[in-house]
Amino acid sequence: MKRKYGLVGYPLGHSFSRSFFQQKFEDEHINATYENFEIQDISCLRQLISDNHELCGLNVTIPHKTAVIPLLDELHPLAREIGAVNVIKITRQGDKIFLKGFNSDIIGFTNSIA
Repeated sequence: MKRKYGLVGYPLGHSFSRSFFQQKFEDEHINATYENFEIQDISCLRQLISDNHELCGLNVTIPHKTAVIPLLDELHPLAREIGAVNVIKITRQGDKIFLKGFNSDIIGFTNSIA
């Protein structure tokens, strides 16, 4: 089964993430797809995940980076400190869905300064 990843935010017309990740998956022979999920109201996140059983992870962009936090089961300490999430890892055990939030922006920012 193909794994699925994606981006949640609104609007997403400007985002290059889908084409970037689709090309990366193809180049690296990764059996996965990447989709944009343009949602105005982040409260429908769990339903979106329930409806997409192959979904393993999401990137989060404006305007949902802070609003998503209450919907998560766990936060990485760095994401908690920053107060924003831009990556969600989705774990499933039967019908139970577990969401853990991370923030990868600080890593990219730190590396670019170095």
